[in-house]
Amino acid sequence: MPPPAKPMTPIRLRWLSHELVLGPRTCIMGILNVTPDSFSDGGRFFSLDAALAQAEKMIGDGADVIDIGGESSRPFSDPVSEAEEARRVLPVIEHLAGKIPVPISIDTTKAAVARRAMAAGAVIINDISALRLDPEMAAVASETQALLVLMHMKGSPKTMQVDPRYDDLIGEIYAFLEDALGTAEVAGVPRSRIIVDPGIGFGKTVAHNLELLKHVHRFLPLGVPVLIGPSRKAFIRKLLAAENRLENENEATHELVETGTQAALSTAILNGAHIVRVHDVARARATATIIDAIRNGETHAACA
Repeated sequence: MPPPAKPMTPIRLRWLSHELVLGPRTCIMGILNVTPDSFSDGGRFFSLDAALAQAEKMIGDGADVIDIGGESSRPFSDPVSEAEEARRVLPVIEHLAGKIPVPISIDTTKAAVARRAMAAGAVIINDISALRLDPEMAAVASETQALLVLMHMKGSPKTMQVDPRYDDLIGEIYAFLEDALGTAEVAGVPRSRIIVDPGIGFGKTVAHNLELLKHVHRFLPLGVPVLIGPSRKAFIRKLLAAENRLENENEATHELVETGTQAALSTAILNGAHIVRVHDVARARATATIIDAIRNGETHAACA
């Protein structure tokens, strides 16, 4: 069982001209998918105007980071070309950079896209492959001095949900992330600029996801901040569909799925998550405010 919740020790991440204070107050990463086919909000923010408006709304709702992605990573999705991914994300980054008060993250596995995104104004690279899919990604993170998120994924989005199995779920993911940290360090990215993500929903069954949420604290010995992203994931829909005797997981209503998401976020935060990646920033901020107060016994200053 997880240890009792206790106040989090502050971690200050400083890179380029940015700083994030993590720990006592959970930081919220708002998801901005500039794609036609993402599993939850595909197509909603595909136009530039819609994407910009959504980014501004998330900041107003309390987002500490805006994470922009131009390639769907839903199960069984096909990759898009480097040119198409860049075409989707670069105009949004260019329009937002310098105009918003929070850091911009680029969600990509392609080093060339990451490099162009950094030149356009992004300052964080969120690599769901943890440097595996493009050997140049670590060099880009090092050269641009980006903050780097390394996530565990079993296989690729196309294959990750094909019968995922583990002999020791937590141990295997811990070892994977430890190896990825080592790879990044060898390439010149210090641990002080790295965040890890166990990869909820990326090559995991419902049971695997629940175990990860229950044992977030077991990744803290890696010595870097932990990011958790359960927002609207399939395991939530499956559990709610079973509870409500629905024929299909996609029949679970938006309100039910959001309520389930907030329960997952609460568990992750109580068990040690520093950052949560979400679609609905306003609800996540309200949830984190209450859970942070329970865990810490007092309120804390916002992430800088």
